[in-house]
Amino acid sequence: MRIELWKESEYNRPAAFGFMPDLHAYLHEDAVSRPCVIVLPGGCYRYCSPAEGELPALKFYRMGYQAFVLTYTTNPLLDAPLYDQPMRDLDRAVRLLRAGAQQYRIRPDRIVVLGFSAGGHNAASLCCHWRDMEDPDPALQSFSGRPDAAVLAYPVITFGRYSHRESVTALIGGEEGRPQSRFADPAYFSLENQVTRDVPPTFLWQTQTDDSVPVENSFLYASALRRAGIPFACHIFSSGTHGLSLADEDWGNGRIGGYYTYQQIEKLLEALRGGVMPALTGNRREEAIALLQAELDKDRTHNQMRINPEVMAWPALADDFLRTVFKDDPKNRNA
Repeated sequence: MRIELWKESEYNRPAAFGFMPDLHAYLHEDAVSRPCVIVLPGGCYRYCSPAEGELPALKFYRMGYQAFVLTYTTNPLLDAPLYDQPMRDLDRAVRLLRAGAQQYRIRPDRIVVLGFSAGGHNAASLCCHWRDMEDPDPALQSFSGRPDAAVLAYPVITFGRYSHRESVTALIGGEEGRPQSRFADPAYFSLENQVTRDVPPTFLWQTQTDDSVPVENSFLYASALRRAGIPFACHIFSSGTHGLSLADEDWGNGRIGGYYTYQQIEKLLEALRGGVMPALTGNRREEAIALLQAELDKDRTHNQMRINPEVMAWPALADDFLRTVFKDDPKNRNA
């Protein structure tokens, strides 16, 4: 099931070329109301990685959750900073599911955001700044956009010393020309300094050998959660690269499921090849096409990756944490 987040009149992203953020739903067919997870793939805020979409969604679905994958707005060519748009997409998703709890058979007090890498930053941003969000639909504005819990996998957290620079550039642009807005302020998105007592319980995991997002990102956020008195768990595994997703045999063998998270890149490629982006011509246009096509091809030509038995434990650990903070019976995994 595909659920569009916005009406056309509500979504005004430049150069969208027909792209619309959406949710893909994985729902149980019984009448049981269940906790749900909203999965946010990573991808440097430049794309939404398919390896971090359907694969973890199905894992949590099989553990008894209703699961949704959010394809949020990204910045593939680093040409137009995103500012608060990805967070607005997630806020709309939370409100939409809470408003439709009966339709989607979810517990409106059990909405979990599960974010990977830059998707983890997006999830944590809403956890910290949910009070700043307003929905243009008055009916949805009456529902809270605050997640009930978060699971953050190798998350981007800080825009300071240990930042992931590509994610910073995609979200708020370079130093010059930033508007005078909190949504363009790196301090606003340095989330280790934005944690308050209103942040929901949080589960974090990362490997200490992460070669892309320094593990200090998780340390900084865990320390902030502790100072604020927020229930949290932080698991730092001994080894493993960035982008491990489930780190299991399906991931290792490239069986990652749907590629629908690439829809914004596909729409942009169509526009470039159709010549409807006059700002990009000649070599710049060809370079942009090559860059985007290489991203599309990367996961489809997935080389066999080494599974990580230690890291494979994280979904069960996260499930135990969530059932603890929700005070759910751990013996009942299907309700």
